[in-house]
Amino acid sequence: MKTILLFSALAFFCFCSCAPRPFDEAAWNQKMKSLKVSDLYEDHYRDGRFFNPWMPMEEKGLFSLIRWKLTEKMDYSDEEREYLPKVIPGAVERIRGKEGRNFIMWLGHGSYLIKLGKEFWLLDPILTERALIIKRKIPPALTPESIKAVSDHFHVLLSHNHYDHFDQETIEALPDGSTIITPLGFKDCIDGFSGKKDVQEMDWWGEYTSSGGTRITCLPAQHWSKRATVGTNKSLWASFMIETQDLVIFFGGDSGYFIGYQEFSRKFPAVDYALIPTTAYHPRWFMHYAHMDVDEAIDAFQELGARYFIPTQWGTFGLGDEPPGFPALDLKRKIQERQLNRERFLIPDVGEIIDLPDRKPMPEGMTP
Repeated sequence: MKTILLFSALAFFCFCSCAPRPFDEAAWNQKMKSLKVSDLYEDHYRDGRFFNPWMPMEEKGLFSLIRWKLTEKMDYSDEEREYLPKVIPGAVERIRGKEGRNFIMWLGHGSYLIKLGKEFWLLDPILTERALIIKRKIPPALTPESIKAVSDHFHVLLSHNHYDHFDQETIEALPDGSTIITPLGFKDCIDGFSGKKDVQEMDWWGEYTSSGGTRITCLPAQHWSKRATVGTNKSLWASFMIETQDLVIFFGGDSGYFIGYQEFSRKFPAVDYALIPTTAYHPRWFMHYAHMDVDEAIDAFQELGARYFIPTQWGTFGLGDEPPGFPALDLKRKIQERQLNRERFLIPDVGEIIDLPDRKPMPEGMTP
């Protein structure tokens, strides 16, 4: 009898789960805008775990995960299912051809290589075939085998410990003298598997300055952390502001939409490039806390007051219901629907180099 009841309950749950769960975008947006900016500066560590003090993350257990996987998905077009960025070959040779020039190169997913003066900066590098078990749809611009041909030293920014941002094989492949800059809670893990000894841990609002004069400020993000060998929220997550004398670059890491972007704009009023995540936002009822949809990413960009928007994390891994290339098409549609200035949105292909000019005044009429 108990077996029959259990089976009936499971069947009922599965049946109910097939219907998409409603989500009120307007109510969610209003809730986020009503929060207190001062909470960004509050304590965010308690009982051995980190948390977001402005709005602790909603608990989603196994049943929520099962419900997501059983929920009927949106109907995507053939173009949306098949679209992927191009991969430009010859990354190492083209990097060497940029001697003396500053640039940003998209390596794929949330991974970027940035040249600032004589320093190379890697952002959330994952250059291997899989993020734990999820396989890449397209190859990276650089591989663990080719990365040392670029430089004998990297500064590495790690935003959090999820497998599509913190990749053991990639970190181990970097030159041993590289500097790894992370939020709190990473150092023991990196020391344990990579042999990298120069690990700089940072709390939100902390600062680090490289020998070349690049200043890094660790900033809040609305996310969470977990690995198979590390418990939930045992290490911190973050975004970063990267500043030189000539350029300011915001690296959004992985984050949902939250009140932080308004405060970042107040503290850093001249952001040149904003690297903002656009991935894994369907279904909204499940993803809305930790991931922005494209409308929210545009709102974050506008609140930052940045000159240029570069979308990150799309086109490589299938992490949400939406196909990997969908966010780029979605972004192009939203730019048109919201009548935004297309020149402010840079959507590179994998391996494409974006040259970074010296700071110039905002061109007349360049409104978001």
